[in-house]
Amino acid sequence: MQKNIVILAVILISAVLMYAETKPDTFRVQRTAAIAAPPEKVFGLIQDLHQWASWSPWEKMDPAMKKTYSGALLGRGAILEWDGNNDVGTGRMEIVNAVSSSHVAIKLDFLKPFEAHNQAEFTIEGSESATNVTWTMHGPQPFIMKVMDLLMGMDKMVGKDFETGLANLKQLAEK
Repeated sequence: MQKNIVILAVILISAVLMYAETKPDTFRVQRTAAIAAPPEKVFGLIQDLHQWASWSPWEKMDPAMKKTYSGALLGRGAILEWDGNNDVGTGRMEIVNAVSSSHVAIKLDFLKPFEAHNQAEFTIEGSESATNVTWTMHGPQPFIMKVMDLLMGMDKMVGKDFETGLANLKQLAEK
C-alpha cells in the first residue's frame, strides 16, 4: 500500500513537471487604462522616477522602503534602486528609452526575493477624449517560474498591481 502511494506521488510529480516544461519560455503581463489628461502630463509622471512614489502600487506595500536615485534626473539613464520588505524585495530599474509623450522602456533587475531580469514598457497614446496608457512587463520564464506559473502565474502576481498603479496614475494625472 505504501509503495503504491509513493509510486503514485512520483507519477503525479513527474506529470506536473512535464506539463510545466510545456509552458512558454517567456511571460508577458499587460494592462491598459484611459486617462483624461494630456499625454505630456502622463509621460512626465512616468519618465521621472521620483514621481513614482506618488502612484506606484509598491510604495504603499512598504512605506519604509529605501530608495536611491542616480544617473539622469529623468528620462533615459534615470536609475532607481530599492531595498524593501518581502512584498517589494530588492532591485534596480533604469529607463533605457524615453520617447517624448509616447513611450518609456525600463530595464528591471530584481534581486530579492528571487532574481529576475525583465523589461517594462509604457505606451502612451493620446486621442481627443483620453490618453490610453499601456503598462507591459515581459521577460524570460525559467523552469522554476514555469512550475510556479501552474499555481500562480505572473499575470496573477503582478496584474492587480498594474491595475492599481494605473488607477493611481489616472487619479494623479486627472487632478
